[in-house]
Amino acid sequence: MSDSNINRVGVKTTYEANVQTQKKLEPAQYLTQHFDYLVKVVLIGSSGVGKSNLLSRYTRNEFSLDSKSTIGVEFATRSLTLNDKIMKAQIWDTAGQERFEAINNAYYRGAVGAVLVFDITKRATFERVEHWLDELRQFVHNNAVVILVGNKSDLRHLRTVTSEEASKYAEENGLAFIETSALNSSNVDEAFEILLKEIFRIVSKSELKEDTEIVEVITGTAMKDESRRAGLSNPNCSC
Repeated sequence: MSDSNINRVGVKTTYEANVQTQKKLEPAQYLTQHFDYLVKVVLIGSSGVGKSNLLSRYTRNEFSLDSKSTIGVEFATRSLTLNDKIMKAQIWDTAGQERFEAINNAYYRGAVGAVLVFDITKRATFERVEHWLDELRQFVHNNAVVILVGNKSDLRHLRTVTSEEASKYAEENGLAFIETSALNSSNVDEAFEILLKEIFRIVSKSELKEDTEIVEVITGTAMKDESRRAGLSNPNCSC
């Protein structure tokens, strides 16, 4: 696979197989590449809905049938070029915290977007969507973008949640909605790019400028400042 490709929705993307754990996070890595915006996106939803496989499919084009509950805090990144601007998406996985039906608020800090996932074959995961949405809205900016994702569409013959029902819920709550399959890649790129395009639209219109913390995250300022304070600056970097 090449490093970059033009996918079905016409957005230039760059794969970066650099999944990191919070313990291994090296701020200097963000100074080695140029980007215009660095955005944090979180994956939320009940355990077992396929969040980790959606992340690995989107960022590394990989899928594991033996995927176990995530342990530790991890994220992966993928870059998109929109209107000649490079947006680097840092996509965080819940790390299994959802098994306790509560996620540390630090997980949400600085997020400007969220992928809220349920399993179309397990109605209980759809019934918990409202819980996850309420929790998300306690910690993120009012303008944060959320997309509702019904995963495992390859098992549609086993579905217990109809597309119409999920679509109606999304519309009533101001969310985008799409069904995906991490197994066969169906709509995975589209789901993330619907979200990231809307984030880009908001950022480019400066609708979030009243929140300094979020603006710093979006522009990468906070990450760069942290790196410079740690003495990790790269004088040759054009970032």
